[in-house]
Formats: sequence, structure tokens, C-alpha cells
Amino acid sequence: MVKPIIIAVGAIPAIVALLIIFPLITKPDIPYSAANPNDTIEIEYTKHQLKKISFGVTERVEPLKTEILLIKNDGELKYTVTKEGYPQPEIKSELNEEKLRRLTALIKETGFIAIPSESFPVKDDVTDYQKSNVKITLNGKTNQVHWPEQNATEKFIPPIIFMVESQLDQFIKQIGE
Repeated sequence: MVKPIIIAVGAIPAIVALLIIFPLITKPDIPYSAANPNDTIEIEYTKHQLKKISFGVTERVEPLKTEILLIKNDGELKYTVTKEGYPQPEIKSELNEEKLRRLTALIKETGFIAIPSESFPVKDDVTDYQKSNVKITLNGKTNQVHWPEQNATEKFIPPIIFMVESQLDQFIKQIGE
């Protein structure tokens, strides 16, 4: 029979672990306090809607639409669209400080800047797809990642890439409204 003192001693680490894990589980957001006012960030996010055109022996990939979102450290947003080779007027906006700090915290806390910029090859049978690119400069360190949509490649694309993409797409949607 196990003595009660042994059970009590064994329960202490379990209780401490629960006290540490419980706040992490109940708060799914990344704390924006992870970013400090001295952080400098610049983001260039590009989305291409591509179509593969076959000429029998040769193939060419042609952009149908290109969207570029540029976020500067002061919260300035610039959004440009090129449709079928014709540039549309540039849209400028501002990103409030809280949203910029949340985005910076997301990138810092998830280690996005350390993701290798490996290639995600597009499957041969895919003709229409979206390819995205994000170039982030955080505190002087730059990383650039290119990826197609998940159904256009056989490689696994890390969820953190989609999380950052989703956040940047929300900014584009806000500018368009």
C-alpha cells in the first residue's frame, strides 16, 4: 500500500504544472506585450493569382492578379493591385499601434523570422493557383518565404505561415472596405 506522504509529494509537481499550463491553454492569442516599443518591423506581402498556359511543348506561368501590401514600422500601409498587367491606383492607410504590435508579437513569438525560405514546388498538374511571398525585416534581420496554396504543392506548409498570411489578408480586407 502506498503511503499518503508519497502521493502528496508526487502531486506537488502535477499541481505546479497545471498552474503553469492552465493560463497558456485558456489564452490562445499571442500576447502583444511580447513586442516592445524598440522593435522595428517592415513587411512586404505579395499575392499572385497565377495561371499556367501551355503552348504544346512549352509552358508559361502568367499572373492574372498581383496584390502587394507594404507595412512600414510607423504603421503606414500601402496596397497596390495589378490586374491582367494593368496597375490600379495605390491605396494608402494607417495601421494603429496596437495592431502593429500584435503583428510584431506574432512574428517574434512564433519564430517566423527563423523559418527557412525553402522552396515549395508546385505540382505539375496544377494550372490555376495562388502563390504568396512575405518578406519581413525585424530588428535588422530579414527573412523571405515563398509558398503556393496548400493544394498546389505536395510539401507540408507550416501553419505559422498561414497564420501570418491570414493576419495580412485581414489588413488587405480592411483597406478594401
